[in-house]
Amino acid sequence: MPDMVTARLYISDEHPTVRSALAERLARDATLTVIGQSGDAETMLCEIRKDKPDAVLIEVKRTDGLGLEIIRQIANMPNPPCLIVLTSYASQWEQDAACRAGATAYLLKDIDTGELIRHIHRLIDR
Repeated sequence: MPDMVTARLYISDEHPTVRSALAERLARDATLTVIGQSGDAETMLCEIRKDKPDAVLIEVKRTDGLGLEIIRQIANMPNPPCLIVLTSYASQWEQDAACRAGATAYLLKDIDTGELIRHIHRLIDR
């Protein structure tokens, strides 16, 4: 059996319950490792710069209104991670804005766990 490549993920969502549930769902897959999570923008940006995840799952809707700006900042880092917006809002305008800001994908939170994992690996392996 070939060696499995483990994708290193960071989760950013202002809601701790959402972050925990998502980390728990993804931790069941041996090909993924959640290396960090935060709802705080400054903490998240520092940890992403330091830990260099392969992908960031990020909710663009934030109470501080900084979702798109955070995506821009991460996308402009040297060797940026894949930025996967994971949201509850099916808005074409928001999807377009997130992609222009640097998001790699825009997915809805009700996605099946297996499908989310397949998306993560497909985007990282590009």
